[in-house]
Amino acid sequence: MNEHRVVVTGLGAVTPIGTGIEDFFAGLLQGKNGIARVTHFDVTDYRSKLAAEVKDFQAENWIDSKSARRMDRFTQFSMAASAMAMEDSGLSSFDGNRAGVVIGSGIGGAQALDEGFSQLSEKGPRSLSPFLVSRMLVNMSAALVSIKYGFKGPLSAPSVACSTGSNAIGDAFRIIQRGDADLILAGSSEACISPLPYGAFCSTRSMTPSESAENASRPFDRDRDGFIMGEGAGIVVLENLEHAVQRGARIYAELAGYGNTADAYHLTAPDPESSGMIRVMLVALEDAGLNPEEIGYINAHGTSTVLNDKCESAAVLKVFGEHASVLKISSNKSMIGHLMAAAGAVEFAAMVKSISTGRIPPTINYREPDPDCPLDYVTDGAESMELNAAMSNSFGFGGGNSCLIVKKYPASQ
Repeated sequence: MNEHRVVVTGLGAVTPIGTGIEDFFAGLLQGKNGIARVTHFDVTDYRSKLAAEVKDFQAENWIDSKSARRMDRFTQFSMAASAMAMEDSGLSSFDGNRAGVVIGSGIGGAQALDEGFSQLSEKGPRSLSPFLVSRMLVNMSAALVSIKYGFKGPLSAPSVACSTGSNAIGDAFRIIQRGDADLILAGSSEACISPLPYGAFCSTRSMTPSESAENASRPFDRDRDGFIMGEGAGIVVLENLEHAVQRGARIYAELAGYGNTADAYHLTAPDPESSGMIRVMLVALEDAGLNPEEIGYINAHGTSTVLNDKCESAAVLKVFGEHASVLKISSNKSMIGHLMAAAGAVEFAAMVKSISTGRIPPTINYREPDPDCPLDYVTDGAESMELNAAMSNSFGFGGGNSCLIVKKYPASQ
């Protein structure tokens, strides 16, 4: 089968350090820390007290106020990020039957569920809103985006924990490759800084107990002790290359490879042998038709948990061998926390900006090298270099691994 080439033509982001791709990426390059004490609810009795919240978000800037009130925060985020991505792409006319939406979430309407449970407990079942169902369902972001833009092609909403965003983009990539759509809005959204999910993750002891924003999220640092929960959304416009060229689109990069594997090991812990992580990078490299030496930068999963960072570093060493010593690696989570299901999509957008601008964001809060993490994590501010290919890793609870590779455009022709 003659596979279609796929390019990235639009980027949208709602993040703790900036809304809109330019503000977000500028914040990354500046090393802006988006972590602070939780303000969404009282965390006095919680083991962890920090999060990376989206600040000053006004849904009404992208959605009419009546519709916004009927959406959970995660859907508001994805609607806003989709609007940004569409505007950024310059798309004005298209065949709706050849346009699709693949937008996932991990927890979906967390705030709607928390509010609904409180309403049920206090006032009984007859008090529940008929809009509670549409606010809490994971697929509502994808559905409402497709309705807004009249995208009548493939529609799905993957949910693969922390690898969801990368899975969504990878799934959309495959759909366009095989010719089932010309363009797809793809990505993920999450807004689970809410009492129940936040408390549940506290109980797993996977989140840091630190109350210092400067010490909280420190991927690959020897003294790291857990991740920081974040929220936000990343949505990208993917297009068939011929479609993009025909309409004169500005092309950021070519999406060239996708890997998806399972650890089949444990519900929450990564395989200590890093086997799934190793295989997913190798699969993505083979899919892209690249040798490991052709990758110049990895946007790492880098959660700031002891096991994840150790295993990811070991996997990179195994896959890249001697080339690992000259690879540039950074973790956006040092600044924006772990956006859960939205992480992979937001980090993919950042990687696309890196390859199109030649600018690599730093990993902040890194002070003490860890012998188990012996790579170049870009810790002394943003760096500039010519990039021809870059990789983004995402690993999730349940053992899901995803890897995306982009190539510079038009050098990739």
